[in-house]
Amino acid sequence: MRNQFNKITNIAANKLENLKHLQLTTTAINALKWLKNHLPFLHPKHLVGLLDWYIIKKFIGTYIFSIILIISIAIIFDFNENLSKLTEYQAPWRAIIFDYYANFVPYYSNLFSPLFVFIAVIFFTSKLAGNSEIISMLAAGVSFNRLMRPYMISCVLIAGLTYYLNSFVIPHGTVIRLNFKSLYLNSKKNTAAENVQLKVAENTVAYIQNYDDKYKRGYGFSLDKFEGNKLIDHLTASEIQYDTIADAKYHWKISNWKIRKLKGLKEHITTGAEMDTVIMMEPTDLVYSKGQQETFTSPELLDYISKQTSRGSKNVVQYEVEYHKRIAMSFSSFVLTIIGLSLSSRKRKGGMGMYLGIGLALSVSYILLQTVSSTFAINANTPPILAAWIPNIIFAAIAYFCYRHAPN
Repeated sequence: MRNQFNKITNIAANKLENLKHLQLTTTAINALKWLKNHLPFLHPKHLVGLLDWYIIKKFIGTYIFSIILIISIAIIFDFNENLSKLTEYQAPWRAIIFDYYANFVPYYSNLFSPLFVFIAVIFFTSKLAGNSEIISMLAAGVSFNRLMRPYMISCVLIAGLTYYLNSFVIPHGTVIRLNFKSLYLNSKKNTAAENVQLKVAENTVAYIQNYDDKYKRGYGFSLDKFEGNKLIDHLTASEIQYDTIADAKYHWKISNWKIRKLKGLKEHITTGAEMDTVIMMEPTDLVYSKGQQETFTSPELLDYISKQTSRGSKNVVQYEVEYHKRIAMSFSSFVLTIIGLSLSSRKRKGGMGMYLGIGLALSVSYILLQTVSSTFAINANTPPILAAWIPNIIFAAIAYFCYRHAPN
């Protein structure tokens, strides 16, 4: 009797559970129907249609093709120029391929990304206009603003990839590439510093007379702690060595050290041969080499800028420019795409040669302006964020002018 009761109870429970699932499914279906009826623009077909996919594939395909074509030519010229040095210093083929050119390609592809975007837009849009495809689209009721949608979607993809590579991937590759150049291409790298003084903590100043970054070793070291304007602790060491295998940062080993603790007119002196200590400084704080800011990821740049600013250092402008330039460079694809689309969407006699010339000139001007605007921040006290965005601001004005004169 009890078994029959349990069996009936289980059957009732299963039916009730199925009924609940059915009710939930019905609710979900009704919700989807409501969204479809009241928010039709959220449907993927309304966001990206056949026309959009057609243009996106053309855009991305031409962009990748132009990168492969131009970077391949650049590799040939670069290899031909450096062949004698690579032979002289007996650079292994594995290092040439994987250390140098494997990092050469993403670095220069990203550096000249605005050029590739502009060429891609000019090239395939002129071809569409030459085949009367754009005229057909406009005649079918597609507005110029609607025509821009797939271009902007492509720009979102390119901008996201550009920022990710610039901020996280390329900096690590740049370190490997620069190390290869210093080993096999006789590229001089600054590895020494003299008379370095910096604030390492609140009321604490470090000084190194000579520092060799190659061995991560310094000579003539002192560390002074102050209380107000009064010196309370003075440490000196003949040698200081950075611990490169420590689990955490800021570990140093000091040799032949002496500590003088000052209390009023009294002083207490302690000496020793060697001592492991933690000092809030790193080798990158002591030696600056050209292009060093390009070897930091964006989080590392922010950390370095914050740390150096708190120390009162003014040698952070180029790092701030680099940080803002990475963001600004990502948005350049939108500006240059609008210019390229506006210029090349008309069907004109003479083909696409003139537009490619204009596109090349504008792209080179943009890259040149990027370099010049960086010097404004370093030498003319221009705010770093403004210096990084000057090219986008100027070319946005050009884009607006071209957009206003684009075909209706």
